[in-house]
Amino acid sequence: MRCRFGMVKAMEDLTYIGLPAALPALEEKSNGVHFGMPSEPLLGALLRVLAASKPGGQILELGTGTGIATTWLLDGMDNNSILVSVDNDAEVQRIAAELLGHDKRLTLVTEDGAAFLRKQPARCLDLVFADAIPGKYEALDEALAAVKVGGFYVIDDMLPQANWPEGHAERVPVLIERLASQPDFSILPLVWASGVLIAVRHR
Repeated sequence: MRCRFGMVKAMEDLTYIGLPAALPALEEKSNGVHFGMPSEPLLGALLRVLAASKPGGQILELGTGTGIATTWLLDGMDNNSILVSVDNDAEVQRIAAELLGHDKRLTLVTEDGAAFLRKQPARCLDLVFADAIPGKYEALDEALAAVKVGGFYVIDDMLPQANWPEGHAERVPVLIERLASQPDFSILPLVWASGVLIAVRHR
């Protein structure tokens, strides 16, 4: 006798994922200034989950942009968590300040990300999201050194992107190899969204 199984609906990535309240306004403002590097909802949903896993977390975002990934991080954080978001472009960061600056958990810093990282003590952060050249292709060692045991280091744009400058594609596999060779981290490369890599410090 054959069992009869009902049709199983395919799981879709964004079907059950609610959007942060500030996201539509941030996207509208981003489009208004022709900001061409916003984080996509799939990545944002991942960042929200990772932030939620760190109650009272100390979180760093490198590359505020207009604040799209920032609002996903804030949406996952509890009231005792702190997010510092760093960008060297005050003009685009101004949008994040306008729409998210009322949130007391958020500190926006206008500074070169590599310079900021070099001032941070070792193992002080629960989550580092490096969405800029600093912390990823520059000052990588400093970014990793700031991650606590059990903390996350997250990067995206590991799959080919239309806005990559000439010669950038050659840097990506080099970066992945460097991260794979870190003895204190376990990594998970995801061929998903824009190409995401998650590393967690295990010792």
